[in-house]
Amino acid sequence: MSEGRSGQGETLLYLTDEQLRQGQEAMFFAYRGFTADPDRILAGLHYGRAHHRALHFIHGAPGTTVNNLLNILGVTKQSLNRVLRTLVEDGLVESRVGRTDKRERHLYLTEEGERLERELTDAQRLRMRAAFRDAGPEAVAGFRRVLEAMMDPEQRLQYQRLREGRG
Repeated sequence: MSEGRSGQGETLLYLTDEQLRQGQEAMFFAYRGFTADPDRILAGLHYGRAHHRALHFIHGAPGTTVNNLLNILGVTKQSLNRVLRTLVEDGLVESRVGRTDKRERHLYLTEEGERLERELTDAQRLRMRAAFRDAGPEAVAGFRRVLEAMMDPEQRLQYQRLREGRG
């Protein structure tokens, strides 16, 4: 085996089962950290992560339809309807009947919904900004590539459409 080949093998150590297990564990703990601050805010309001995700994606695409939100979140209609009913009743989300298709419901955050979404997002943004700053631009770019590579093809398309929609 040539020297270059041996060197390449050294760089592929992250593909061992133990390295992958450590990556999985790091992801679990990172996710706990990423959701900890919003979870504390949500718990005080008797909401959960499903409420946060709905607020996040409605904020990102005001007027999105319930069906579009179902596709993005990958949850059941019954589950999403429970979450939306609570958010509408609590004055955080407004549901409007479609102009061209009366069967469609378009979702918008109210002023209060915008305030809560901003509070939740700001908490996560602070944590991400600090982590990205510590890791540096090359690590951040690599992290994004890894996240995108872990997505199923349909999820990656949804993610790309969301990114393109925000310009």
